[in-house]
Amino acid sequence: MFDLKSIKVGWFLGYRQLKRSSLWSNLLIVLIMILTFLNLVVISGLLVGLIQGASNAVKNHYIGDIIISRLPENSFIENTPQIINTIENTPQIKSYTARYLSSGSLESNYKDRSDFTENPKRVSTVIAGINPDKEHEVTQIKDKLIEGEFLEGDDFDKIVLGAFLLEKYLQIDSPGFLVLKDVEIGSKVRVDINGNTREMIVKGILKSKTDEIDRRGFIVDSQLRSMMGRDDKNVGEISVRIADGQNPDFVKSILVSNGFEQYAKVQTFEEGRPKFLDDITNTFNLLGTIISSIGLAVAAITVFIVIFINAITRRKYIGIMKAIGVDGKTLELSYIFQSLVYAIIGSIVGLVLVYLVLIPYVNANPIDFPFSDGILVAPVFSTSVRVVILIIVTALAGYIPSRIIIRKNTLDSILGRN
Repeated sequence: MFDLKSIKVGWFLGYRQLKRSSLWSNLLIVLIMILTFLNLVVISGLLVGLIQGASNAVKNHYIGDIIISRLPENSFIENTPQIINTIENTPQIKSYTARYLSSGSLESNYKDRSDFTENPKRVSTVIAGINPDKEHEVTQIKDKLIEGEFLEGDDFDKIVLGAFLLEKYLQIDSPGFLVLKDVEIGSKVRVDINGNTREMIVKGILKSKTDEIDRRGFIVDSQLRSMMGRDDKNVGEISVRIADGQNPDFVKSILVSNGFEQYAKVQTFEEGRPKFLDDITNTFNLLGTIISSIGLAVAAITVFIVIFINAITRRKYIGIMKAIGVDGKTLELSYIFQSLVYAIIGSIVGLVLVYLVLIPYVNANPIDFPFSDGILVAPVFSTSVRVVILIIVTALAGYIPSRIIIRKNTLDSILGRN
C-alpha cells in the first residue's frame, strides 16, 4: 500500500509540520493523550484494585496460601493431630495456625439491665480459639488492631472482638444484623458457648476488612476448648503459609496424597476465596472499560478536530504539493504520523506515571475504602492492549480528516474553492 519512499517523505512532512506547529498546541494534545491513557488504565485499575484489595485481605489475614476446613457433615476436622504433624514435617510449609471454632453469643451491658422482659443486648457469632503467636505468624492479625492489645498465650477470660460486632464501627440498623452497643476496651462481655457462660474483658478490637475476621470473637484456644467441653484436639480450620517460591498446588497435592481429603476440605487460596469476589472483579473490569471508552472517544474526536482544522488551513499547501507530484497517500501518511507521535509520546509518559509513580505510591498508601484497602491493578498485558488501542484509534482520527481534505480537487485546493 505504501512504498518506502512514500513513508520517508510522509515522515519528513509530518515531522516538519510538528516542528512548525505551536509548542503549546502540541503540548495540549500530548496532555490529552496522557489523560486518555490514564483514563484507560487507572479507572479500571482502581475499580479492580478495590476488589483485589479485599481479596488480598482475605488471603493475608484469614485464608493464607492454603486453608484446611471441616467437611460439611462434620463440626470439626477429624484426625487433626495427624494433619498437623504432616504440616510440621513438610519443608515447603513455613507456618500454620489451627483455630478451634464454635458458635456462641456475646452479651453486653448485662449488669445494667433492669427490665428483664426486654431482649438482652446480645449478638450471635463465631468464637475462634487461637494460639496468638501462631495466628500472628500466619495472618499478621496483630497489625490489624485498631484499639487495645492482642491476646497473649495465658490471657484467660479476655477476648478480642472484630469491629463489625460493635455499633461503634458498624452503624447499621437491621433486625437481622445485630451489633453490641457501648463496648470499649476494658468493657466486660458475657460469652455463652453451648450453655457455658464466662465473663470476659475486651482486650482488643480488630478491623481487617475481612468479614470472617471482623465478625468473630477471639480467645485463647485452651479456654475455648474447655468451654466447648472438648478434650480432643480436632480444630475447625487450619490456615497454612507456604515457603517463598513454593507452589500452593504442589503443597496441596502433598497433603491430599496423605489421604487428608477424607477428613477435611483442602483448598488453595484461589479455590477457597469467596467466589463473589471474582464476579465483582469481572463486573468492575467491564464498568471500567465502558468508562474508559468514553474518554478514548473524546480523545479521538479531539485529534480529529485538530487534524481537520490543520488540514483545512493548509489546503493551498496541500494542493501545491499534489501539483508538484507528491502523492495524496504520502500526504495522508504525514498526518497519520503526526497523530502517532501524539499517541506514542502520551502513552510513554502515561506508562512512566502508572508504573513508576502511581502503582508504587498507591501500593504503599492503599486507598481506604470501607470494605477494602484499594490498590491500583495494571497488568502488563492488558495495559499493552490499551496502548495499542489508543494508538490505532488516534491514527484513524488523524487519517480520516486528512483523507477528506486531500481527496479534494487539486486546483480547487490551490485556489481555495469549496
